[in-house]
Amino acid sequence: MNVLVTAGNTQTPVDRVRCITNVFSGRTGARVAAAFFDRGHAVTLLTSHPDVVDDTPAARPREAPGWRVRPYRTFADLDALMAEEVRGGGFDAVVHAAAVSDYHVAGVFTRAADGSFADAAAGKVKGSHPELWLRLTPAPKLVDKVRGEWGFGGVLVKFKLEVGVTDAELLDVAERSRVHSGADLMCANTLDGMGDWALVGAGPEGYEKVPRADLPGRLVAAVEAAAGG
Repeated sequence: MNVLVTAGNTQTPVDRVRCITNVFSGRTGARVAAAFFDRGHAVTLLTSHPDVVDDTPAARPREAPGWRVRPYRTFADLDALMAEEVRGGGFDAVVHAAAVSDYHVAGVFTRAADGSFADAAAGKVKGSHPELWLRLTPAPKLVDKVRGEWGFGGVLVKFKLEVGVTDAELLDVAERSRVHSGADLMCANTLDGMGDWALVGAGPEGYEKVPRADLPGRLVAAVEAAAGG
């Protein structure tokens, strides 16, 4: 199979030197990509942390053309890379593990004593403001573009993280999210449990709780089965 894996996190620029991001490092995605490659599949990995790949054990030399790593930094970078790869890469499977920004910064403002707002956007926003207000607008869901805008017809794996939910609630959210995006498989976990386990599967009765250490191998096996071997 030819597999595209996304990993890491996107940055949302506030100005030319500051950004909003999240805590995820891309280690899970890198390990999933490595597991596919070690099973003999061709892999393209899009990651914001290429250095993490060097710390991921390899069962065979990672060399082109079967192994490719393409870095990104911002949401726009990842959007462009995924569009290019999904549309023209001839992939059999897409594993979307990257933690993508939910919002764009649409403006940076200061607030006057009378309650009015003034534009404070700049190449580097001054650090002397007593407070700043950011206007955030929803970003499109890149995973939803895979089937729709980019016309992908292969196996799609979606990742989902929730906070403060029970296992039953996570299962319900995960399955509805999988169906919404047209994904074949879902990998879902909670912030508190992500170091220990994840739910993997599809359908109301089709999920299993997989130990963290077994996750890359289980995902590879599930994708292979979904692709027909």
